[in-house]
Amino acid sequence: MSVQSEKENTSQRPVDIGGQAVLEGVMMKGPKAYAIAVRRPNGDIVVAHHPSEPLSKKHPWMGKPFIRGAVSFITMLSQGMKVLEESGRMLGTVDEEPTKFELWLSKKLGKGVDKIVMGVAMVLAVFLSIGLFVLLPNIPTRLLTEAGWSPLAVNLLSGLIRTALLIGYIWAVGKVPDMRRTFQYHGSEHKTVYCHEHNLPLIPENAQKFSRLHPRCGTSFLLITFILSILLYTTIDYIILALTGFNLSSNYLIKVVSRLLLLPLVTGVSYEVLKGLAHSETPVCKTLRWPGLQLQRLTTREPEDSMCEVAITSMNAALNGLPEVPQEDKTPEGWVILHEFRAPELPQTA
Repeated sequence: MSVQSEKENTSQRPVDIGGQAVLEGVMMKGPKAYAIAVRRPNGDIVVAHHPSEPLSKKHPWMGKPFIRGAVSFITMLSQGMKVLEESGRMLGTVDEEPTKFELWLSKKLGKGVDKIVMGVAMVLAVFLSIGLFVLLPNIPTRLLTEAGWSPLAVNLLSGLIRTALLIGYIWAVGKVPDMRRTFQYHGSEHKTVYCHEHNLPLIPENAQKFSRLHPRCGTSFLLITFILSILLYTTIDYIILALTGFNLSSNYLIKVVSRLLLLPLVTGVSYEVLKGLAHSETPVCKTLRWPGLQLQRLTTREPEDSMCEVAITSMNAALNGLPEVPQEDKTPEGWVILHEFRAPELPQTA
């Protein structure tokens, strides 16, 4: 998944656009809207379009440096779950009848079954992430502190464990057949974004010329966050130790709570670093963003031309709205059904 950055004031460069791979499809997000396109088993491409503007438009303080990163991270998580739920319905994978328990729960809570299921899934995903990447890596810290390890050594080991868990988790997920196809769609998203950034006509032949690795990808953002957390946590631990004489690593609960409270700061700083590295071609920046690009080799795969068609359809809808189709090719939900791929006539520019 790509982290979207803001539009730059230049006529030489198209707007930055971010995206997310979904099951058998791609979501693309432009400056004013996002679109989802999925390929159904019969070959049709189903497209959805939703107006969407950054929260900073309504609340300017949310667009300030270091704050915008945390806001973007939270927005990305929330919107990502909604996109996955809608793409599943577009694909036709969540049309099965709800169970009696789901119907009872829906009646009691006054919400649709799909929203309840996605809400529960989101809560479970958050708890799983906290358990795997926060609670587990910090288990040995107290013992290491009592053994005389410095805060730097303790945080370095904790960070290495966290990074190893991330890489192992991504590698294991990539072994699932459906996820391998999703990683192919992730690759098609990156190739299409590159094609758009180079002002080339959006067709699969052009998109396939580019790399599946992109510097603004959310995978790179995660790795930057993990690395910077080591530096930031260590610095704050030393400051607290110097001011109060208390070593956070000596108390597991306090250490975990402090890490959770500092997470918005870490994501905010990481976002600014990602933006800086993505839009600079200096040797130093290329070197620093190299590890994140290599990690994307696990989260992306080379896509088929048909997958690039879906990504291009999603990008075109995000920038220009839904394509015109006969009324019989529109669904009650507002989705458009394309029976064949339509290439945009011109490059998409700002």
